[in-house]
Amino acid sequence: MKLERLLAIIFKLLNNEILSASRLADEFQVTTRTIYRDIDAICAAGIPVVSHQGTNGGFGIIEGYKMDKSFMGSNDISILLTVLSSLSRIFEDKNMQHTMDKLSAVDPTGYDKSLLIDLASHRTEPRLLTELRMAILDKKVIRFDYVSSKNEFTAREIEPIHLRYRFRNWYIYSFCRERKDYREFRISRMMNITITQDTYLQNHKINDDELSHSKSDMERFEDVVIWVHPNSLSGALDQFRNYPKVLNRDGSMTFTISVYEPLHARWLKSILLGFGSGVKIIKPVELQAILIEEAKKIVKLYEDV
Repeated sequence: MKLERLLAIIFKLLNNEILSASRLADEFQVTTRTIYRDIDAICAAGIPVVSHQGTNGGFGIIEGYKMDKSFMGSNDISILLTVLSSLSRIFEDKNMQHTMDKLSAVDPTGYDKSLLIDLASHRTEPRLLTELRMAILDKKVIRFDYVSSKNEFTAREIEPIHLRYRFRNWYIYSFCRERKDYREFRISRMMNITITQDTYLQNHKINDDELSHSKSDMERFEDVVIWVHPNSLSGALDQFRNYPKVLNRDGSMTFTISVYEPLHARWLKSILLGFGSGVKIIKPVELQAILIEEAKKIVKLYEDV
């Protein structure tokens, strides 16, 4: 712990002109006497720390002292700073901030101004993400009620392993005690979350391959071809930008998207219905019938209005 604090103080001083002992003591939640001893240890290690007297006095690194940055280029550091900055805004993690201080000390040119990353999601509160991450780090068992993609309620108890951000949503990958297997849960569908004081002992080592589709799963993907009206192109591009598409002479566009079991993909049905008359299914024809039936249900819902 002391070594980590000493390193953190060094990088703090490298990134600031002058820092007082009281400010450093508050930052690291120690006494000013401890800070003075830390400064002595840093000086003994050969780091040229100087003391400045007066109202705005404190400690600083002698002007002109720089760290060796040959192990990493400026571009590498600026990109890392940009990514860490986004993560630190979500998780409010002091360790991330210390890492950013270290990187800034190696190369003070700053962030990559050509890149802005925002990992926030309106579906998940940052506070909840922080709590779940702490549960992962502390190996705490989590209990919650879950609404599946089939709108079924189940009570779950999990051993959380890691958080994952994809498709504009946050997920938690874990070992599910009810299913006795590894499962991924979308955090926006988790309710009545309780982070227990129970600690699990098992060390879960999961390969990235286990998060991807198996060969048998890949065989269940099918192409869905949709025609998009010119007035609905922006929304369609937001959803299907990376899929093959053809711009037609009339300004419309035809997309071909690969979907896992499209006739049972509720998310796809919801997206397509959201376009109203702006989208038409070309194939599979079975999906046309499903959307027609759903549209009839919507009309019936409003018959008495």
